[in-house]
Amino acid sequence: MPSELVLGRARSDIDVMSRAGLPLHTFLDEASAVVERVLPIAGGCLATLDPATAMVSSHRKFSGLTGHNEADVQWARIEYGEDEPTAFQTLVRTGSSAVGMHEWTQGDVSASTRMAEIMIPYYDFHDEARTVLRDRHGAWGAIAVFRGSDDAPFDAAELSFLEDVAPSFTRGIRIGMLAQVSAARAVQSHGPSVVIVDGDDRLVQASAGAAAHLEQMASNPGAGDPLSLVHELVPAARRLARGQIDQTPRVRIRTREGIWLVLHASPLGGAGERAGDVVVTIEEARPQEVIGLVADAFGLTARERDVTAHVLRGADTKEIAAAMHVSPYTVQDHLKSIFEKASVASRRELVSRVYFDQYMPRQGDDVRMDGFFAA
Repeated sequence: MPSELVLGRARSDIDVMSRAGLPLHTFLDEASAVVERVLPIAGGCLATLDPATAMVSSHRKFSGLTGHNEADVQWARIEYGEDEPTAFQTLVRTGSSAVGMHEWTQGDVSASTRMAEIMIPYYDFHDEARTVLRDRHGAWGAIAVFRGSDDAPFDAAELSFLEDVAPSFTRGIRIGMLAQVSAARAVQSHGPSVVIVDGDDRLVQASAGAAAHLEQMASNPGAGDPLSLVHELVPAARRLARGQIDQTPRVRIRTREGIWLVLHASPLGGAGERAGDVVVTIEEARPQEVIGLVADAFGLTARERDVTAHVLRGADTKEIAAAMHVSPYTVQDHLKSIFEKASVASRRELVSRVYFDQYMPRQGDDVRMDGFFAA
């Protein structure tokens, strides 16, 4: 076990990184390196989540997990297709903090389907510590680190360390997501595309544009196989078909060019060989699908979100005050706080930062009636 001095320095390092305005991929790489340096581990993964659904939107594997993707589809089936008590979505729903599998199973880690079917046979990992990275707006990420068969299980101090650094990781992911805009100005719009995954988890059909969307998703440094993001939606869609969940599986992803994509899955009503088929739609997120996420990433309060919504609709201070039943001075106080959190100096800059951010790489292109850019 590392000393408290070492853990304290690591907490401080990650906190400083989280406030530095680093692009997302840079923050993930540097922060995961700190964890890898101070915790004796056999492997690990740092993932970002869509705060609306707690589904993985990107991941960084390190140590013994790097270069191993053969179990990703099976991992997604267990994580999102079964009622796994320590799944990220379950930890979010129950408000749980850092969980150590050895501690949680009282030493019988094979009681966890994830450990028994993936981590032990594929990697010889015999303990896992995982925690979700969340704030009042939702879960923005998750950490999972592993120990081998010859290693001591994660102890209380190490689980406490993961809990302690969770707020800094959350902040770094939120800030990094907004700092990810590229200077590119010529990105082609592909329109919506679909892929169909059959009951055996094979990708059997794809529409025109699907390959281009997958290539966009893979462009982020260290993003891994973009099909892993498709496959995480599939088991959740099957649970939706069985009535086990009531939320359509969806995840918003930001590409290297600063474009937001939204993926959502729906079960197909086939029989026989077509039973279990799922269609996954990939399309550029419309502004209204991103505005809430961006506002949450800025850390706006509920009232500040309301003011921002009125500003985006073009309302002036008096109109906002009348609509919200507050004084114009209160509106100005809210605007001052919003400007500080969004690092802007005017309403015009705020509109650009919140509303047009995903369109900046192609600013000036024609927009079709459906909200997508013309080819």
